[in-house]
Amino acid sequence: MAITENQLDTWSHVGSQQQSAATYQAIRSVLEHRDAPYAGRDFEIFLQGSYGNDTNVRGSESDVDVVICLTDVFNSDISGLDPADKQAYEANRSPASYGFSEFKAEVLAWLGANFGSGVTPGRKAIAVPGEGNRRDADVLACIEHHRYTSYRTPLNNRYHVGVNFFSSDGDRIVNFPKQHKKNCTSKHQATNGRFKSNVRVLKNLRNAMVNDGYLKKGIAPSYFLEGMLWNVPNQNFVAGYQQSFENYICWLERCNVSDLSCANDLHWLIRENSNICWSLQGFQTFLTAARQYWNSSGR
Repeated sequence: MAITENQLDTWSHVGSQQQSAATYQAIRSVLEHRDAPYAGRDFEIFLQGSYGNDTNVRGSESDVDVVICLTDVFNSDISGLDPADKQAYEANRSPASYGFSEFKAEVLAWLGANFGSGVTPGRKAIAVPGEGNRRDADVLACIEHHRYTSYRTPLNNRYHVGVNFFSSDGDRIVNFPKQHKKNCTSKHQATNGRFKSNVRVLKNLRNAMVNDGYLKKGIAPSYFLEGMLWNVPNQNFVAGYQQSFENYICWLERCNVSDLSCANDLHWLIRENSNICWSLQGFQTFLTAARQYWNSSGR
């Protein structure tokens, strides 16, 4: 018996917005303060993650993911350029004396000075514990990233703008959160406002599967679930959540997995040994568990 439409409709509802918005403003006001050690540099602050994309669900994913990106300098990927363009880029490149390490250290120190000793650096982001009405937050300090598609001169070039940072164990990670958000919004509009609510249904389904022992925690991160559904053709998102689930699960079970992209459309979704992609085993494990849970559920 499939999960009831009533339950799926409940799962489709967005999680806390007001408290998350207040948390973001509190973190942002501290990061933007004129006394911050990096205040004289150019940087940008924005949201990423489930709250930033309106796909957060109730009772979990309470962290607010805040990005502070240094734009004074940038890291580059020129692997897609032809030899002449690479030569032109290298001829105009100049090293920076201040970069990711210095910026992250200053952001970490400033957050600690304002939010206390509970502020701790994690593998990727800086954890800021909640207090009172403020939720827990993760602050990602990073620098701008340019993935070049052409380079003739400093004023005649094209590139995709992303973010670049290093994990605590030295892995370099490049991502494109703004493109992810933009593409998810476009998908939502193209599906008559059905995409994001179905993402929330799937996240709640995953949480129920973990709680009921069908899936181990960490197998299906929210970022990859959003990317997975972003690939599903628009016509599969219909008025009913039960039928939508059947449609997109069937499509995903039959698709060419190697063709799936992350929602940013700049990284592959499924690749092995990558810190920005989902493993094939993780993808298949989730789909198998979702099908089993769906077919055996008496909700």
